[in-house]
Amino acid sequence: MSVLEVRRKRKVRWGVWLPVLAVLTLALIACLLAIIGTLISEEEKSKSSGNTLVYGLTLNPSGIDPHYNRSAELGIPLYSVYDTLIYQHPQTREFVSGLADHWDVSADGLTYTFYLKQGVKFHDGTVFDANAVAVTFDRITNQQYPDWRPGKALDLIGPFYNGYKIVDDYTFQLFLTTPYAPLLDALSQPYWGIASPTALANWTVDTYQWHQVGTGPYKMVEVIPGDQIVLERNKDYTWGPIFYAPQTERSIDRIEFRFFDRDPASRRVALEAGDVGIVGELPPTDAEALLSNPNVQIYKQAIPGQPLQFYFNTSRPLVNDQRFRQALLHATNRATIVDTVFFRDLSPMAYGPLAAISPYYNPAVAEMYPNNLQRARELFEQIGLVDSDNDGILEFNSSPVKLKITIGGWGFLPEVAALIQSQWREIGIDVEIEQVAGFTALQDVATSGDYDLLSFEDFGLDPNILNPAFLSTSTTNYTHYADAELDGWLTQALSADEATRTTLYGQVQQRIMDQALILPIRDYVNLVGWSANLEGLIFTGQGWWPLLANLQVKAQ
Repeated sequence: MSVLEVRRKRKVRWGVWLPVLAVLTLALIACLLAIIGTLISEEEKSKSSGNTLVYGLTLNPSGIDPHYNRSAELGIPLYSVYDTLIYQHPQTREFVSGLADHWDVSADGLTYTFYLKQGVKFHDGTVFDANAVAVTFDRITNQQYPDWRPGKALDLIGPFYNGYKIVDDYTFQLFLTTPYAPLLDALSQPYWGIASPTALANWTVDTYQWHQVGTGPYKMVEVIPGDQIVLERNKDYTWGPIFYAPQTERSIDRIEFRFFDRDPASRRVALEAGDVGIVGELPPTDAEALLSNPNVQIYKQAIPGQPLQFYFNTSRPLVNDQRFRQALLHATNRATIVDTVFFRDLSPMAYGPLAAISPYYNPAVAEMYPNNLQRARELFEQIGLVDSDNDGILEFNSSPVKLKITIGGWGFLPEVAALIQSQWREIGIDVEIEQVAGFTALQDVATSGDYDLLSFEDFGLDPNILNPAFLSTSTTNYTHYADAELDGWLTQALSADEATRTTLYGQVQQRIMDQALILPIRDYVNLVGWSANLEGLIFTGQGWWPLLANLQVKAQ
């Protein structure tokens, strides 16, 4: 073979391998770049996450759009995603500046003028101004808004809202047809968080809840429905209310909300393992056990508003008799229920339609229904209840008395209902317990009217939460009780001055309990477990919503 032929063959072989080597080289470079990119990404993520907190949520709401959904749980993360026009100071309950620097009210109480802060930006860079406020108001109140739906925010603003006016870029006026005393309380709640008009335009009503944009101290960066909600600190935030702590290197940079709704016992396990930094609604037995754990702190947060209670359906046979309802209240040993399920030192017994911590609470209701089985039996006899066959169950018009109690699966309602069932069985009343799957299912039963007692409550500082529950014209009057005088008090209280409201709501509570329209059990106390490595935990005046901006890692 000639030298030339050998060179030719070597040239051919090199020609075959050259493309292969080129491909391998490119692949190697790509891999190296990917590895470098991953390392950089992880480093950036680590830097951006900083102090990370895992916060355990105890209810998985069916929706988390604050303008349209109703859950108190949604406010736990969203209170820090949004700012509101005004805030209610958590200690003094005074209304203080929010996105509105200040405001004034006309002499007739029908016009509220809000003078807005300048230099505020939404998380997506959109400038905050009066138009942004108007878009949020339209989304909540204007039925012509695309895919509009009524929500708790609409309920909160009340029946007298009469539109708005943009006076200039930073002046916004709200109009009423009649003075409405709870207005400022309504606007201070996260259901009235002001949203980015750009984000609202870019997402549909159904998808916006996963991509929410406010001006608050934390940005929503990720939502995996039913799994987690992730917030990151808004480092440009300088316009917060007076009670927000300034940001420091010990502030929480990243918050991962995870759901612990299926098994309450898992909350304690997660706390002790360090898998969660904060979790609420601990079972009282777990909270008491954790008091001796040096790595965990217990925070007892009383909740104003309605207590854990059951509405009597006065449209049902026998339940429509006031004496029968009164007898059942006397027959219920609430002290035993609270001691057994909640421990009275961790959660007080309830006596009326408002928790004792609530403004306008009438303490006179605490004396009305002591546990008295003899009085219960006397009332049963007056009605004509007898046990003719000696089977232990009373009869009315020859039929055994059987009541249906419908409950949700949260708030230890199953345990409470079981104890009521046992106590009432001892005095001759048979009870069927119907536990529904979720809040929507509970609302469906409430609307149907197929219950004798129904577990339902609302929370808040203003006593106007009693209006939708007890006004005879309300679609959510699940007692089905109608009383013209009670309607008058409730309606008048919406527009009255402070002193008059105190008198009226005192009368309202007295009438509700005179008529035995509810069976109150315990005032809500949220038992919150949180890591001993944290400090600065504080909740809003409404009780459920933490001020995440105030949380810090303890100094080492």
